[in-house]
Amino acid sequence: MLQQLRAFAQKPLLKLVLAYLAGASTALSFAPYSIWPIYFIALAFALVQSESLTPRQAFKYWLSFGFGCFSTGISWLHVSMADFGGMPLIASLALMALLALYLALYHAISGMLLAKLSVSMSRSIKYLLLFPAIWVVMEWARGWVITGFPWLWAGYTQTSGPLSPLASIIGALGLSYIVVMFAGALALLFIQVERPVIKRAATIIVSSALLLLGSHFAQRLSPIDETGKQVRVTLVQGNIAQSMKWQPEELWPIILKYMELSRPHLDDTDIFIWPEAAIPATENMVQPFLDNANKVANLNDAAIITGIISRPQKQFYNSLIVLGNYNQSHQDAPDYQGNGENEFRKHHLVPVGEFVPLEDLLRPIAPFFNLPMSSFARGDYQQPNLNAVGHQLAPAICYEIVFPEQLRANVNDDTELLLTVSNDAWFGHSDGPLQHMEIAQMRAIELGRPLVRATNNGVTAVVNPQGKITDKLPQFETAVLHASIPLVKGETLFLKWGQWPVLILSWGICIIALLRQYRLRRHKAL
Repeated sequence: MLQQLRAFAQKPLLKLVLAYLAGASTALSFAPYSIWPIYFIALAFALVQSESLTPRQAFKYWLSFGFGCFSTGISWLHVSMADFGGMPLIASLALMALLALYLALYHAISGMLLAKLSVSMSRSIKYLLLFPAIWVVMEWARGWVITGFPWLWAGYTQTSGPLSPLASIIGALGLSYIVVMFAGALALLFIQVERPVIKRAATIIVSSALLLLGSHFAQRLSPIDETGKQVRVTLVQGNIAQSMKWQPEELWPIILKYMELSRPHLDDTDIFIWPEAAIPATENMVQPFLDNANKVANLNDAAIITGIISRPQKQFYNSLIVLGNYNQSHQDAPDYQGNGENEFRKHHLVPVGEFVPLEDLLRPIAPFFNLPMSSFARGDYQQPNLNAVGHQLAPAICYEIVFPEQLRANVNDDTELLLTVSNDAWFGHSDGPLQHMEIAQMRAIELGRPLVRATNNGVTAVVNPQGKITDKLPQFETAVLHASIPLVKGETLFLKWGQWPVLILSWGICIIALLRQYRLRRHKAL
């Protein structure tokens, strides 16, 4: 019976269906489900199924697996297109599927390269070294090709998993290597049938124990200690409906709402944080309000960090500005002058949402390509920290938080907090905002700093340097989160070295495998 089932599962079409289902199941490893073992099992299953495939067959198999991963994992993208972009549901689903198919190409290339480069290679090296290396190189490439989309990296399954402390040393991409390597070890349990079951199981147990031990001691290698000081922060979640946000008549009610929500905490807050584009207008349009808020913050020994549209040299930027006191809590006068000083401008823009490639061609096609404020200029890759009442904050606006090296480049010895603001109302009640929060938590672990995240309608939260959410507001409610955040000192190894160690290792293994394959072909030709 078992042999009949195995034979049935080997049919080409059924194999592709099973590959898709295995890939689709990986969505359960990420937020909001966070059932992280599923990723190991799904990937191990795919490795067993694709063991004897040719490179061409492997490409198709892993394309199906990848399409399963992304068609379910990022299915929330169609919400912004259908609900707010004016596209018919069928068109939004089709565009989402095309993006998922493009992203699946990276998995397909991984599978094809594994089949090509592992000829005459021992299975242990194939699955424990080569495959993780190829997978990491492909995830890294997916993070920058065509502006990059580093969503659903394998390492993010460990944000709430037992290996999360290792991110302070090797980062999310390093965790991807370990996750894929462990999936390879799991696959070997079913592939290396010539070895006794006890030996194969013992290998898994020992590997698991070593990984857990390494995770336990990770904090000693990347020590982060509390300084004994705290900063009082108030995060304001305005819960402004996306359909109202950019309506001209709603501008003043929106910004007055943020001020009124902040007012009760004026006497117990050092830094107020309003979300991305909380002020949905350019600075010059609301200058009287900014001047008043600037004075109010100063009189209360505070600072207000808010999202706004800045417009120097007639270019629009998605920005963060600081109102009130910059250098210390008590000042005779506020610092904000509206001159671009102490301002952060978003660097990594969202395609279509914040800039439209080939806009002359695409904008006439559908309202989706004419979303409000979709013609932003790009800020610098590296910018000074924001300074608020003497505290240094390294910012990332919305999508930027998914790029670990960019945020790392903006963290220095004086950085006390990581700050990310967003407006995830574009994605409704989908999993997108929760996955976004999960990624932000990983940045806190990597860089060893508390993280504050202010959003329009959730998830608004405070995260400690271990990546745990300590305070959080419910989604889709107008609310205020007030927290006293302990400040820390220290430098993680990831902050010092970044992704370079895991990339050098992965590229090194791939290059050695390529050279080996070249020699084998040359030897056969002779």
